[in-house]
Amino acid sequence: MVDLRSDTVTRPGAGMRQAMAEAEVGDDVYGEDPTINALEREVAALFGHEAALFAPTGSMTNQIALQLLVPPGEELLCDADAHVVTYEVGAAGAYGGISTRTWSPVGADLDPEVVAAMIRPAGYHAVPTRAIAVEQTHNRGGGGVIPLPVLRELRRIADEAGVALHCDGARIWHAYVADGVPLAEYGALFDTLSVCLSKGLGAPVGSLVVGSAEKIAQARVVRKRMGGGMRQAGVLAAAGRYALRHHLDRLATDHARAARLAEAVAPYGVLAGPVRTNIVPLDLTKCPFDAHALAAAARADGVLVSVLGPRLARLVTHLDLTDADIDRAVEVLPRVLRG
Repeated sequence: MVDLRSDTVTRPGAGMRQAMAEAEVGDDVYGEDPTINALEREVAALFGHEAALFAPTGSMTNQIALQLLVPPGEELLCDADAHVVTYEVGAAGAYGGISTRTWSPVGADLDPEVVAAMIRPAGYHAVPTRAIAVEQTHNRGGGGVIPLPVLRELRRIADEAGVALHCDGARIWHAYVADGVPLAEYGALFDTLSVCLSKGLGAPVGSLVVGSAEKIAQARVVRKRMGGGMRQAGVLAAAGRYALRHHLDRLATDHARAARLAEAVAPYGVLAGPVRTNIVPLDLTKCPFDAHALAAAARADGVLVSVLGPRLARLVTHLDLTDADIDRAVEVLPRVLRG
């Protein structure tokens, strides 16, 4: 099977498995796992922040960050398709008591002035806005990259209003490769970031929340409360360190392969938007079949496609694919779309 469902389906290769097997470990709850400590220092430095905290999942690191920024009963602003309110099963409300309000889903094409108009100050018996969250790259926005000038303007608006800015940077590595913006330049714009090692970079598990030393000290408490305190998890952190050393620059290959897929399906009028990174979004609104039918037909011909909605599907490239796999998908998908 050619698996185009997600970049989370990758499996550790021989080099990563060796790094995991040889990892020096200790008890991380006591802060004594040297491999985790090294990973946290390295990732914090990449983004120009003081500290970082390793956790099992990106959902956990997102929700830890939001709890650091938004007190219970107060408000987070994000877009309606944001991962933090779409794919994290209501965790902001369930764990943090956080109220959320959203702008219309526009993916990476957000208008900072629309966000600015939504910010509510404290008082007047309204729920005050405490933070804004953006997603870079944007998953349901087809892997779109929010331009750096837009993020700078959003930072200015947040500072002027006295609210915090969080980045769900699960795939920020792709933004770095696509636009060449240094990770530290992204880091300078946000109070907190959540970055994932198992999307695109190929680690089997793990994400980090990044921020100031004070915030990360608080984050350790929140992680423990959420059940994320791990012990000898350096074997997992070693996979992340290997991924950062070996799998970051190769993301350009995933982008090129996604562009090939986009070119193959474009004549059938199903591209939901421009393809900037490793995600090819498919809008089947004008097709005689829905996303489930497309996925079933493609699966029968050896290609796995992700279904995001009744008429929305997605193709995602990743490091476990080969050029031959892409050749196969380029052969199969047009045939399926032709019916």
